[in-house]
Amino acid sequence: MFPKLNPKDMEKMMKKMGIRQDSIPATEVIIKTPEKDLIIRNPQVAKINAMGQETIQVIGTVEELEAQKFSDDDVKTVAEQAKVPKEKARAALEKTNGDLAQAILDLQQ
Repeated sequence: MFPKLNPKDMEKMMKKMGIRQDSIPATEVIIKTPEKDLIIRNPQVAKINAMGQETIQVIGTVEELEAQKFSDDDVKTVAEQAKVPKEKARAALEKTNGDLAQAILDLQQ
């Protein structure tokens, strides 16, 4: 951004401009969207406050995963209703693409 600028000088300049940056010691960052989950591995996370506006900056290796179509509560519900272990309930939900009723019916047959 600013070539040949000493990091200490950059910090002083940012302080004069009212910009404060704090490092966050994160081990993994997950961003969930309706279509997919973004997992940032080995992240460098900074919280930046510039004139009252807070921004989070994340740098790292991004991995995209298809969004899970059901929650842990859904797994618990299916397991209880079908009287099966949670692992079987989860597999049934994956097979039915998150359809609770169909998963329960499939497990009861």
